[in-house]
Amino acid sequence: MLQDKKVLFSGMQATGNLTIGNYLGALQNWVKLSDEYECFYSVVDLHSITVRQDPAELRKRARKLLTLYIAAGLDPDKNCIYYQSHVSAHAELAWILNCFTYMGELNRMTQFKDKSSKHADNINAGLFTYPVLMAADILLYQADVVPVGIDQMQHLELTRDIAQRFNSVYGDVFTVPEPFIGKVGAKIMSLQDPAKKMSKSDENPNASVYLMDDPDTIMRKFKRAVTDSEGVVRYDEEKQPGICNLIDIYCACTGKTKEETEREFSGKGYGDFKTAVGTAVVDRLSPLQAKMADLEKNKDYIDQIIKQNAEKASYVATKTLRKVQKKVGFPERVR
Repeated sequence: MLQDKKVLFSGMQATGNLTIGNYLGALQNWVKLSDEYECFYSVVDLHSITVRQDPAELRKRARKLLTLYIAAGLDPDKNCIYYQSHVSAHAELAWILNCFTYMGELNRMTQFKDKSSKHADNINAGLFTYPVLMAADILLYQADVVPVGIDQMQHLELTRDIAQRFNSVYGDVFTVPEPFIGKVGAKIMSLQDPAKKMSKSDENPNASVYLMDDPDTIMRKFKRAVTDSEGVVRYDEEKQPGICNLIDIYCACTGKTKEETEREFSGKGYGDFKTAVGTAVVDRLSPLQAKMADLEKNKDYIDQIIKQNAEKASYVATKTLRKVQKKVGFPERVR
């Protein structure tokens, strides 16, 4: 049973390798929320197949992501950490919600337009209705809050619209979720193009630092990071976006302020600063990587978590699904 806490839902796709941007911007903040909220953290593998995936690789990445949640500090006894595909209620509710979502609403989704342009040979119906599945993810658990970035805010607004539309017909069925307003995680930009976010799918191998990168690789990527000709470690977003990004990363890893960082590197060159940022990232990721290595050796423990958390997620999700099925008029199940 859920405790008397507000419910929080979030998840990540089991595609690509997580970057320090995913960790510093989201994952490390999730860890801080489990005392305040009843948290459901999903590996959203149903969403992953809107783009063609290698089956063996998808299974491998999904397990690695779930294990990484735990390695990063999410306690599976305090948080429900599960595979989306192991809870059939996600797909079942998504179909029902499709019937309460308008084509015009889905046509306005900017991510559909973006992904369609990148995958012109596979513009499938799942890609189009992706936001409805996201709405089902959230509404199944009666989530009060959802941590979202700017790029997902449009989808959360659609989720709210669907919930309110359904409630207006059938009564108070769904909790209408709010965006999570808490401590904002660091927004980490590409090391090669500080005008865009660091991405786990960037084709430039030097643009992103991945959580499982070894120390030498991390140091090399930071030494190659794009800066500018100013020659001063100063937080100036207009003139020095690359340096601003490195300062953000350094502050997120060390706990220092921007002002402290500027003072620390006053009179020093970019070479010294890049080395310091790389070292800070290596130090921050080292415990996570060690924990990940230990967990990957303990197959039985991870399997137990997968089973138990899927059962917990299914129990909560099924309660919502049965209520929805009854409201729309589906026959009751004979027990």
